[in-house]
Amino acid sequence: MSTQATAAEERIRAAVEALEPDLIGVRDALFAHPEVKWQEHRSAELLSERLEQGGFVVTRGVADLPTAFVGVAGTGPRHVGIVLEYDALPGLGHACGHNIIAAAGLGAALALASVADELGITVEAIGTPAEEGGGGKILMLDAGVFDHLDFAMMVHPGPADSAWARPLAVAHLDVRYTGVGSHASAYPEAGVNASDAMVIAQVAIGMLRQQLPAGVRVHGVVSEAGTAPNAIPASAAGHWYVRAQTLEQLDGVFEKVMRCFEAGALATGCEFSSEETSPRYSEFRNDPGLLERFVAWAAAQGRDMDVHERRPGGMNTASTDMGNVSRRIRAIHPYLGIESLPAVNHQAAFADATMTPAGARAVIDGALLMALTVADECGAGGGANDHTAGTDVNPADLTTKSTTKH
Repeated sequence: MSTQATAAEERIRAAVEALEPDLIGVRDALFAHPEVKWQEHRSAELLSERLEQGGFVVTRGVADLPTAFVGVAGTGPRHVGIVLEYDALPGLGHACGHNIIAAAGLGAALALASVADELGITVEAIGTPAEEGGGGKILMLDAGVFDHLDFAMMVHPGPADSAWARPLAVAHLDVRYTGVGSHASAYPEAGVNASDAMVIAQVAIGMLRQQLPAGVRVHGVVSEAGTAPNAIPASAAGHWYVRAQTLEQLDGVFEKVMRCFEAGALATGCEFSSEETSPRYSEFRNDPGLLERFVAWAAAQGRDMDVHERRPGGMNTASTDMGNVSRRIRAIHPYLGIESLPAVNHQAAFADATMTPAGARAVIDGALLMALTVADECGAGGGANDHTAGTDVNPADLTTKSTTKH
């Protein structure tokens, strides 16, 4: 590592240490006031204000999204993106740990701002709303927000450390059946049962699962299916996710799932309508060089990122719109464990786990590791053309460096 990067490391560590109380305070504030997709007004403003206090010039409402923002510090030719997520889950609060993601990203951006000039970088803290089913990053990609970046990164909390980001491609689907209501006992022949249409579709999807490729997921909830047992439901509705290994595989799977929903309408005589509620999320593609640097710094912090064994399941069968970013530019999305087991992401107990000392450590480690990875990459002279955006890396090709100080 260059002397420049070594000096930057010392300043980064000092900056993160000084920021620790404020970063934990941000984690706590987001937890106390969770806001769901597209409604993250208080969260986005809190983060924007903290960035401005740290010398960033913040543009709010980027890409015509009221709760998106970009904060910029430094004037170097290389543009580095630190991605913040801050939306919560309906009814579950921060059960996916976006309060940790936002606080860690804030810390990494502020720490990097203190060394931006000596590293020759421009730091961009990118606030991305609606990761939970809205696809905020995809809309920001379409608006060109990420186009000029050399690379981007974020961290995500989970039950255990893992360098690998292997989220699936996903389509978010709303479905609705419209039938004819009637008295279920006196005039059943006059009704067309929309709830039955939904049941038929669910049975068909259950049968389809026998023939789906490994790793494909189809799941959903019924949000409406009648109001009284003696009234034939005139309408039924639900929210569904279809996941696959790649966007290309998703196309074929999605067509099969749609035929299941159409079967419900055909069998009952209901009318059927559907809508994809966000752009489709892509699978994630890890950048080899950035991931190797992150893993080495994580080892120095005492975190085993499990680079030689791809863990099955877990968060690597979830989905994220950061995948779409990774197809456009170099990116990483490692997971930091918060010792939450038996609680896992999207359980209420996981939200509580974000508020533990292990959750606080993930905030600080996340901020530090991202900032050090950037300093290592830029200070060591790594260039945007050293690795091809959108490529992936085999974990066996990564070697964990010595845990001694770089």
